[in-house]
Amino acid sequence: MEHDRARTRAWVLHPDLKSEKDRRAAGPALDEAVALAAALPDLDVLGGEIVPLPKAQAGLLFGSGKIEELGRRFKENEVELVLIDGPVTPVQQRNLEREWKVKLLDRTGLILEIFSERARTREGVLQVEMAALSYQRTRLVRAWTHLERQRGGLGFVGGPGETQIEADRRAIDTQIVRLKRQLEKVVKTRTLHRAARAKVPYPIVALVGYTNAGKSTLFNRLTGAEVLAKDMLFATLDPTMRRVVLPDGPEIILSDTVGFISDLPTQLVAAFRATLEEVLEADVIIHVRDVAHPNNAEQAEDVEAILTSLGVDETRPKLEVWNKLDLLPPEEADARRARAEREEGIFAISAITGEGVERLLAEVAYQLQGVRREAELHLAFSEGKKRAWLFEQDLVRSETQVEDGFDLVVIWTPRQEAQFQAL
Repeated sequence: MEHDRARTRAWVLHPDLKSEKDRRAAGPALDEAVALAAALPDLDVLGGEIVPLPKAQAGLLFGSGKIEELGRRFKENEVELVLIDGPVTPVQQRNLEREWKVKLLDRTGLILEIFSERARTREGVLQVEMAALSYQRTRLVRAWTHLERQRGGLGFVGGPGETQIEADRRAIDTQIVRLKRQLEKVVKTRTLHRAARAKVPYPIVALVGYTNAGKSTLFNRLTGAEVLAKDMLFATLDPTMRRVVLPDGPEIILSDTVGFISDLPTQLVAAFRATLEEVLEADVIIHVRDVAHPNNAEQAEDVEAILTSLGVDETRPKLEVWNKLDLLPPEEADARRARAEREEGIFAISAITGEGVERLLAEVAYQLQGVRREAELHLAFSEGKKRAWLFEQDLVRSETQVEDGFDLVVIWTPRQEAQFQAL
């Protein structure tokens, strides 16, 4: 039993609110919440259950009978942390912690804690810290001390960080301002990197999809990179980019992005816009779907909604990849393959076995024909407006001044060329 004591004993509850209009299917929602909890290394998830609720009780979320019944179960199982898959107000949190004598985290707190574990780049770390502070500011300011832990993290699951949480709101605000300044610097650097990449005549292909859909496994297969690819929610948090030479096609930059999730905490939607900026720059978007997941249709809708909210325009080439064929029963896998062959822009693959990947790459190469190309221009001295526009758009690769004006080498897309001609 000794090793169990070192980990925090946790229980997951999914409140199934009858009053909610956009109710998620309770079974898959609970499975996802348990998978989220399992993504934290210091938690031992002992159980999970759906709690049907006609409506949320203002002070305690659940009714008194249910609270007693759950309290007995937590006591019997020596539960130390209860994870509630949904929003919990600070008052509900305080009251439930008193009733059950356990610590409690809601969905936002849990996702933030996972993000703090996973963020690797400077920007990712700052984004998480800022999101965490905004979240803490909305809670009652007090310590979470339910898991002594030597490593960093945000302090929601204990360890270092409690003193910061005990600090008053002014201290949090000061810290948010400081982080915003640091973040501005980091984002500026990223913008410079992107400007440098824009000069590279490589198109960008971005992998997007629901968390755990297999993006990183596909990324690794295509690039030979060793990106963390685990059967785990949010295994990738920071955008990773690699060069890939397509067979019979151009060289591309492939970008692996953070996985999307339904009901992403509002603090994180704002915070992780930046990690999804790569998607806005992409010439082709590949939407990876886990077709073995029972809720993959709803997951796909969530991804599409986030892409729309990011401002990804409809004209951008988008391919849909039905991944994890290897996990489907043979008849279902065959049906998927047949449908993907019939429908344009859909590819049935297995990132694990490599099935269907060649066909996908051939389509990416086809979509990228004429995406970015090099062109030589001559501008007279009087065409200053056109020249300024080219530099503004960061399209100039080299420029030589000659007797009657400028000779320029530019790299542009057909759309940028059309805009230039219209000036």
